[in-house]
Amino acid sequence: MTTPSSLPPLPARVLLLGGTGFVGRSVAEAFVRSGGGAGPQFVVPTRRAAHANPIRHLPGIDVRLANVHDDATLARLVDGCDAVVNLIAILHGSAREFERVHVTLPQRLARACKAAGATRVVHVSALGVGDDAARAPSNYLRSKTLGEKALRDAALALTVLRPSVIFGAGDSFLNLFAALQSVFPVMPLAGTDARFQPVWVEDVASAVVRCLQRPETVDRTFECVGPEIFTLAELVRLSGRWSGHERPVLPLPMALGRVQAALMELAPGTPLMSRDNLDSMKVPNVATGTLPGLQALEIEPAALSSVAPGYLGNRDGRARLEALRARAGRI
Repeated sequence: MTTPSSLPPLPARVLLLGGTGFVGRSVAEAFVRSGGGAGPQFVVPTRRAAHANPIRHLPGIDVRLANVHDDATLARLVDGCDAVVNLIAILHGSAREFERVHVTLPQRLARACKAAGATRVVHVSALGVGDDAARAPSNYLRSKTLGEKALRDAALALTVLRPSVIFGAGDSFLNLFAALQSVFPVMPLAGTDARFQPVWVEDVASAVVRCLQRPETVDRTFECVGPEIFTLAELVRLSGRWSGHERPVLPLPMALGRVQAALMELAPGTPLMSRDNLDSMKVPNVATGTLPGLQALEIEPAALSSVAPGYLGNRDGRARLEALRARAGRI
């Protein structure tokens, strides 16, 4: 396996969009481990300074207060950078919000990159994205498809990563289900047969770095998945078991599940499940086998069962509630 020291150097200056998020923090740390660090080389914009606190101390990180949805601001951020990594995404929202984040932002980014000559882009999309937006069953997948198309149509030096659901310490997926099971005696859910192939956040971060280091990844798409496939019901049960609060999962018919999701959408904060999420789950969130995976980047993906028990099993009372508080918009 190729070691970081034997790989080509990273670009001198990289703009990381979404660098203060769950995946972005791991990408920033992976960047530093892989040779970044002499002066500000990784530009990380954020709308709130406090969001950058976990990475601000890293060498080579240049945090900027900025709104990347503003054309002039984005152009200034891209100017002087040799490459751009786009991690910005949402899982919930209206059709207009999905379009703003997943379609309009990539269109803006493409124009800014072309104008500045920073044509090297690594774009993190999603597993389940296809070639025809009209056939996508959800606003999420439809907008993700159009966002990829916008970047491809711009004739950039583009690499696309399509991860399955991403897990790791601090994730908002397994941690949330663990938190819910510490409170409720049963887990009623629709879509329990939906299939996922979870991927560790550190493996996705390594993939981003490898793509920046390897020119041969230009014009290629990689599926980022782990070695294990689970149904949603299995993931919920495992998150409860590993956190010490396993509860029965009650499968709901899809019609009743859509009613439940509609009610969740009315609650404060980000919903646990939306109707658009249920529509997205109609497409199996597993590797198609038609595109290269992490192994093509010389990354052996970690298994969920070898990582998640460690962080879910160390949740104290406060940690169990943090996911619920975040979901309600209170932190």
